Amino acid sequence: MNIEEINNMSAEEAIKVLDRHLEENPYDDEALTLRGMRHWSLSHRSQAINDYLAAIRLNPASPAVQLLQSANDILNFYNKDLYNP
Repeated sequence: MNIEEINNMSAEEAIKVLDRHLEENPYDDEALTLRGMRHWSLSHRSQAINDYLAAIRLNPASPAVQLLQSANDILNFYNKDLYNP
């Protein structure tokens, strides 16, 4: 598995490849982060966040920390102008 190859695949195909890889290598935080990014691109928010959290549990210095923070910022965004037009 090569990161460049994963990045050139469609999101669905990349998730399948990463699923197979993670079955054999469940402690690969980089693969969990990549799969989370692909889930996020498909709007599978909860699956992406679960992958980010799993990657962080394995490696607290993982790039998934920043991705999780960004995901939370997006999900917590509130625009009061849209609430009361």
